[in-house]
Amino acid sequence: MNHDVLSDVMSAIKNAENKGLKSCTSKYSNLTYEVLKLMQKRGYLKKVSRVDDKFGTIQIELKGAVNECSSIRPRFAVTVSEIPKFVKRFLPGAGMGMIIVSTSKGVMAHDDAIKKGIGGRLIAYVY
Repeated sequence: MNHDVLSDVMSAIKNAENKGLKSCTSKYSNLTYEVLKLMQKRGYLKKVSRVDDKFGTIQIELKGAVNECSSIRPRFAVTVSEIPKFVKRFLPGAGMGMIIVSTSKGVMAHDDAIKKGIGGRLIAYVY
């Protein structure tokens, strides 16, 4: 049975934000690290760093900017024309938040995927 590390990280972030904590830690995976770096670039997180220990841990410093975040299961495969349908489903309003898409060109936000004209797999959302 596979374990979904991304879901654990998103839950840890949401729980830490709800408690008012300044940071949290979680397990490391390449996908998770790319998603968190994108969230940091978009202003949802203050700092993301990999802790050099034998367990493979990520240290996440929070800004208090995340209201909701979750992984999307199942990971829907979408074309560029289908992305707006899922934006309406997962985000509260136009221009609020982002859906994170894993594409052949890497992990990116849904608006970047639409601009580049590529689809992919929906993996998470945050607002």
